[in-house]
Amino acid sequence: MVKSSKTILRAQGRIRKLSPVAIIDIGSNSVRLVVYEGLSRSPTPLYNEKILCGLGAHIGSTGRLDDDAVERALATLRRYRMLAEQSGATQIRTLATAAAREAVNGPEFIRRATEALQAPIHVLTGIEEAMYAAYGIECGFRNPVGVVADMGGGSVELTRINGAPTGEGVTLPLGGLRLQDQSDSDVIAARQFVREALKGNAVLKAAKGGTFYAVGGTWRAIGRLNMVRSKYPLTVMHHYEIGAKEARKLCSRLTGKKGSTIRGIEAISSNRRALMPYGAVLLSEIMAIMKPERIVFSGLGVREGYLYSLLPPQVQKMDPLLTAAEEFAVLRARSPLHARELVKWTGAAFNAFGIDETANEKRYRKAACLLADITWRSHPDYRGDQALNLISNADFVGVDHAGRAFLALASYYRHEGLVEDDLSPALITIASKRERQRAKLLGALFRIGFQFSTAMPGVLPKVGFQVEEDGPVQLTVASDIADFEGERLYRRMKGLAAVLDRPVEWHEV
Repeated sequence: MVKSSKTILRAQGRIRKLSPVAIIDIGSNSVRLVVYEGLSRSPTPLYNEKILCGLGAHIGSTGRLDDDAVERALATLRRYRMLAEQSGATQIRTLATAAAREAVNGPEFIRRATEALQAPIHVLTGIEEAMYAAYGIECGFRNPVGVVADMGGGSVELTRINGAPTGEGVTLPLGGLRLQDQSDSDVIAARQFVREALKGNAVLKAAKGGTFYAVGGTWRAIGRLNMVRSKYPLTVMHHYEIGAKEARKLCSRLTGKKGSTIRGIEAISSNRRALMPYGAVLLSEIMAIMKPERIVFSGLGVREGYLYSLLPPQVQKMDPLLTAAEEFAVLRARSPLHARELVKWTGAAFNAFGIDETANEKRYRKAACLLADITWRSHPDYRGDQALNLISNADFVGVDHAGRAFLALASYYRHEGLVEDDLSPALITIASKRERQRAKLLGALFRIGFQFSTAMPGVLPKVGFQVEEDGPVQLTVASDIADFEGERLYRRMKGLAAVLDRPVEWHEV
């Protein structure tokens, strides 16, 4: 019961040890507020709002921030101050990028913006902007190797990365708004600007043939367009990837005469469409120099990289996927302790079955165990679909799309049964044959494990598997829990037998 109007009930769906942190990003095109749940290895947004103010729309030709855009940005910042306070943010961190640092009237704008926010503003140098963008990739990907490119409205930052940023990045005046302004909306002229600026670029040449990590709204819009055109079964942009050949073809279409009518363009917001040809020009010219194997789109950038830089080194080293999955178990599972028992139990089962795991596969299995019971509050008829949608679209990082499919399918099979591949959700097409088989095996183990445990801890350590060469798999059960034996459990054992292609028998020990 609320005893006072000043009493705030903390939602049980929040991580209790965290205090909200607000990040405001004053960019050349957009001004954005993101309030994160707290400083965490896997940051979760509590509130997210963006206004396309266009501060740098004419900076290339006039050298100034647009006057109307300045007033719009200041009004936005006053609103953001109120939103950050209302959200309970204990810190407000504000970053300003290319337009504010380069414009003649930039210092005056920062002075007024500081008054509007009643908080200091950090105007990033180009090198800092490149560094934080690279930290964003380090935060969001597992051991990234290649080039990080953050395309904003006023500039693009390029940084090499090998697990962590290597050396200083470079900043170039090739943002979408600037290219549009300098070229007078002529894509052919913009290409000449880009070629001249990229000539002899050492960062791109040194990373030839590697992975290109695309950061920024314009490039994400290009990725979204490709998703729509290919009818891709997952809409999560983070870690979406396409091959270089496919990317070149799409860029060519976007920069052609009929680019504005390309199929699927209606799925992109009108504000983003105008800048997509310039993003395509820049991407195609970068690919001509770097010749990357693939293009990987990131949902994380400077804001998340800045947050990541504030974490202690020991927290930075934590696995972001397992951190997020553990938080899901704490917030949604019937027993987080049981979820951890599943990790050990399924690991012992895989070992007994002689199934090898790569380091990444082991991570994904652990995460799947932590997520196995997060939809228990849903109606039983819909738990499988709920798990599939929740897990595949969750705000996870440190996992590729095939990994998302594996995690979601493992829980789907746990709830819906071991359906044939042609009856599985469309998401299955993202996973490899090996990943599909492993998801089905893990789902079969979940179906047995939950028949003993009721999703509560204490019993799984008394259940195991023994496999003799050319013999059946023995489900070993301690004698003091032998009364768990029953018809439903035997049906689940038959399901496991079908996946393993060998009999599974009850064995009391």
